[in-house]
Amino acid sequence: MRHQSNPSQEPTGQQSDAVDVVGTWVTADGHIRQELRADGRYDEARGNRRSAYTGRYTVTGSPLDYVDDAGFTATGDIRDGVLFHEHLVLYKEQQA
Repeated sequence: MRHQSNPSQEPTGQQSDAVDVVGTWVTADGHIRQELRADGRYDEARGNRRSAYTGRYTVTGSPLDYVDDAGFTATGDIRDGVLFHEHLVLYKEQQA
């Protein structure tokens, strides 16, 4: 059974402190790219597979909570400018 969420309880990308999460985060090998958008949505690419995972995220300080469009959840945490997302380590991509 797929979990149906209540729109009034949908997470947003709003954050409660100065941690700036919006942007593209990438693994050191470049294989996984996670775009965290200002509207509270995320889009994760894996290798050549675009939009492998999509959903919403919420930020409260440095912890992130993810709710995938397929219904599963995940967590992340930003420490010293590095995003630890489950078993992944991602670095914020610098804008040119």
